Amino acid sequence: MSDTRRAVILSSGGLDSTTVIAIAQSQGYECFTLSFDYGQRHRSELHAADRVSAAMGVREHKTVVLDLATIGGSALTDLNIDVPEEETSGIPITYVPARNTIFLSIALGWAEVLGAEAIFIGINAVDYSGYPDCRPEYLDAFAKMATLATRAGVEGSPLKLEAPLLNLSKAEIIQQGHALGVDYSLTISCYQASESGVACGKCDSCRLRKAGFRDAKVPDPTPYKA
Repeated sequence: MSDTRRAVILSSGGLDSTTVIAIAQSQGYECFTLSFDYGQRHRSELHAADRVSAAMGVREHKTVVLDLATIGGSALTDLNIDVPEEETSGIPITYVPARNTIFLSIALGWAEVLGAEAIFIGINAVDYSGYPDCRPEYLDAFAKMATLATRAGVEGSPLKLEAPLLNLSKAEIIQQGHALGVDYSLTISCYQASESGVACGKCDSCRLRKAGFRDAKVPDPTPYKA
């Protein structure tokens, strides 16, 4: 194994996870990005994750195939459920049951194989859209489980679970990424983007993205549907 500090970064091809890659790199980590083809509505976010990883020069990018559409329960994995285009209350229908737990568990396994020191995830407790697996309490609980469940943890060198965006607003995230040279034109945040990557401009994720660029006073490079 190399002596270089390694980190596994969960990458969706979106604004937040791309900013996290830049943050990890700025901290001196050799980055290994991990994406998931989990039965989501469109593949354009996977193409974005490929573009981002190539442009940012990560050491290795891996896409794991899952099929969460077989259990459904989310507008992101069930085409019979419409993506809301207006604000809703409570946990939104775009929440994918247990998604972050599944993704982090696979990242944990790859991190052990790589001898990585940390796993980075772009969850956010400020603009988190009501998702239960984007809260500090969830992150703390998973970190405790990971310490108990891994060889590294048992041997006294538990992996660090890093969420550098946890307490930042969307505008603050964009400002930090912009300062680090992130090219946000490579990213896609829309829940129902076209296959060519054009965003709907109406879903919750698009609304948060638009407001973030506006409040950050950074030009929004996103192609939105007219």
